[in-house]
Amino acid sequence: MDETRDWIAEYNPEALLADGYEDAIVGIAERCGQPVLVVYDAAKCIQILMDRDGMSKEEAEEFFSFNTLGCWAGENSPLYLWRKEN
Repeated sequence: MDETRDWIAEYNPEALLADGYEDAIVGIAERCGQPVLVVYDAAKCIQILMDRDGMSKEEAEEFFSFNTLGCWAGENSPLYLWRKEN
């Protein structure tokens, strides 16, 4: 994980990471005039809650929605990607 943190810090040393979701990091994102942010796979975050904490899918989705998506810590807060299902 140190290698990933170092890589992210090269782009934005102030980028915030979501504790406990390291395995769900998919990369970074940037857009004109905005800080580079860490991007997480939202579905993987929910799966981590189910696997690690023994939550049901419904419990994990609710926890993620309230405690992770609902957490704003400023302009360096991470992004959460919802992938389109085929």
